[in-house]
Amino acid sequence: MKRITETKEAAQQPVADEKEGSAGGQIALPFAYRPRFGRSDFVAAPSNAAARGWVLDAEAMWRWPEGRMALWGECGTGKTHLLSVWAARHGAPVIEGRRLNEQDVADLFQEGGFRAVALDNADKVRNEADLLHLINLVREQRMALLMAGQAAPARWPVSLPDLASRLRATASVPIGQAEEALLRRLFLRLLAERQMVVAQPVTEWLLRRLPRNAGAIRDMAARLDAAALASGEKVTRALAASVLESLLAEEAGQA
Repeated sequence: MKRITETKEAAQQPVADEKEGSAGGQIALPFAYRPRFGRSDFVAAPSNAAARGWVLDAEAMWRWPEGRMALWGECGTGKTHLLSVWAARHGAPVIEGRRLNEQDVADLFQEGGFRAVALDNADKVRNEADLLHLINLVREQRMALLMAGQAAPARWPVSLPDLASRLRATASVPIGQAEEALLRRLFLRLLAERQMVVAQPVTEWLLRRLPRNAGAIRDMAARLDAAALASGEKVTRALAASVLESLLAEEAGQA
């Protein structure tokens, strides 16, 4: 099942990248960043209150119509994090939608030993028949299925009538755009996770200029980390400005 699922332990293993240091030819071995998807790491806010109620409440799963629920919202709003917390609580395998295929689903159910399944990027499944097969199997086995996508299931572009019917019958809950307080807490948490020490005036300067979405906040933290490692220096206002300029130019080019 390695093709479609990843264990929690494997996801937390650090991966070292060799990189030549700037002083005396030393070799630095920075550990690759791994996002933390624990319950305590999730930043609660009004924008995700409804989703938390339907996913994190211990009894909510048994009230899902048809035993299915879908989280939906824009990239970076916390769908994968919530899905991962739910999967860990219920011992559910997490399937990556882009890799979903019928044979792997059959193998997964043959292994058994679980009563719930999580499907991330469910709207990115390449073969509609594979998604229909998974939904039908979960239903037959009286399991719970939590999915995540960028739009409500009823709006996913599918052509199979049976799949469209199943998706229309799937309950869904949105995660809204992050509030200012959430963006601030998220940015500071991401910097701390990467063990980056950034002066408060620099973080405040960045927060006033960054796009107002969680995806841009995550992207900025990753770029700052990479730039600091490449330069071998701390994050200064000048370095932050350079990284921000690059991020904004890239976003403008994609618009």
